[in-house]
Amino acid sequence: MTAPDQDTAAQLQALAKDLRTLVDEVQNVIVGQDAVIQGVITCLLSNGHGLLEGVPGLGKTLLIRTVAEAVSMSFNRIQFTPDLMPADILGTSILVDGEHGSGGRSLQYQPGPIFANIVLADEINRATPKTQSALLEAMAEKQVTAGGQTRPLPKPFFVLATQNPLEQEGTYPLPEAQLDRFLFKINVDFPDEEELIAILDRTTGSKASSVKPVLNGERLVQMQALVRAMPVPPSLTRYVVRILRATHPTDKNATDGVKQYVRFGGSPRGAQSVLLAARVRAAIEGRTSPSVPDVKAVVPQALRHRVLLNFEGEAEGVSTDAVLEEVLAKVKPD
Repeated sequence: MTAPDQDTAAQLQALAKDLRTLVDEVQNVIVGQDAVIQGVITCLLSNGHGLLEGVPGLGKTLLIRTVAEAVSMSFNRIQFTPDLMPADILGTSILVDGEHGSGGRSLQYQPGPIFANIVLADEINRATPKTQSALLEAMAEKQVTAGGQTRPLPKPFFVLATQNPLEQEGTYPLPEAQLDRFLFKINVDFPDEEELIAILDRTTGSKASSVKPVLNGERLVQMQALVRAMPVPPSLTRYVVRILRATHPTDKNATDGVKQYVRFGGSPRGAQSVLLAARVRAAIEGRTSPSVPDVKAVVPQALRHRVLLNFEGEAEGVSTDAVLEEVLAKVKPD
């Protein structure tokens, strides 16, 4: 692995400073949830999409809106419901009268809320599979086909989706292949006592917290390119590959838990997510290259929605995170 030149090293230092400023600005509004904030920012820096899972009232929507304001990019929120149609997301063509009373009519395309830099897909598992597919296609292709034409989405473009793990009646769980389109699955945990006190002090008083823009879309694209330019040791790439292969029950390095409880292991896209996210974590901490601790820290969020449990694992209440923890304990770096 070659060390970055002085110019690249200076750019990475500037990137780390900008990221710290962004995190600080978001934390002016959001109490605690440091891992969640870092996970969302990792998705942005990796040019990937994120799925946030947590019970209602934990501030998932507020967090995403706050990040969008801090990076000064366009933001739209889509509330997913069973009657939501693909056209409600992508847009549709409507009949418009001619200008200046000419009497002629023409079809004119009206863009949907998908045309924004950051799109919040709130409670994505409440919409029908057809509507989910329309969104997930836009996520993969960064473009939509509507009104007979293919239209590119704004750059950069991110989807941050939320879902409630408790209420399953009237929901349509995302298929495994579509879950794979998300870079991260981020668990939003319940705050502890001190965080709850801080939340109440901040939200029930007379002084409202606000956020100011500290980045813009152009700078974010530059930061994405810098992250991808970070050198990665070949040994670290091999380590990521071994971790991924060990999540497959047929692999020789699979753990006992994987062999007993896992139906399918992670996809190659999962390894890509791990390596990109490890780069971002190193950048946030001001380092010029990722290391083994960076990989271990991001594996749960990058793989928990890609490793699928079998019937026995689900029946016994085994968590995917526990399976991944066992994999990380067994697989050793060079």
